[in-house]
Amino acid sequence: MAAKERIILGIDPGTTILGYGIIRVEGKKMSLEAIGVVRLEKIDDHHLKLQKIFERCIELIDGFHPDELAIEAPFFGKNVQSMLKLGRAQGVAIAAALSRKIPVQEYAPRKIKQSITGSGSASKEQVAAMLQRLLNIPEADMPEKLDATDGLAAAVCHFYQSSSPLSEGKSFSGWKAFLQSNPGRVK
Repeated sequence: MAAKERIILGIDPGTTILGYGIIRVEGKKMSLEAIGVVRLEKIDDHHLKLQKIFERCIELIDGFHPDELAIEAPFFGKNVQSMLKLGRAQGVAIAAALSRKIPVQEYAPRKIKQSITGSGSASKEQVAAMLQRLLNIPEADMPEKLDATDGLAAAVCHFYQSSSPLSEGKSFSGWKAFLQSNPGRVK
């Protein structure tokens, strides 16, 4: 049986810079399809920024045909206005995916970092370095803005979470049962 192929779009929402990464998954192997940012700093009107986010997300969806969207959840900061704007940006990206019937999964920033590096308090630079190793991205192809690798991290996190045997509705009575059911996961 051929490995099921799927494409995951990851988004790090932002109202100044929105980061995205797209991976192709074949079985248990992932490869980089695209990575980049949507720059919004020159747009003064917040509503026009939201329009640009929606339009660019639709372009990415129509261009790469992702099967799923993984998006970083806004973290709780002290500036309420910033939180509201970030939540709107996230909502517009989600709406773009839903308008194309693409399922959405949201991940907390700590969950994404832990999934990629093993530490929920890892720096953006550590996440980017680990992604570079995992996906064999040449140094020259690494994006200048870490928002792009944050978007990519959301996609990779989703791959790991959805590839986990625990995400498939299985439960195990302990390590022994897990190892018996997953001999290929231990080296």
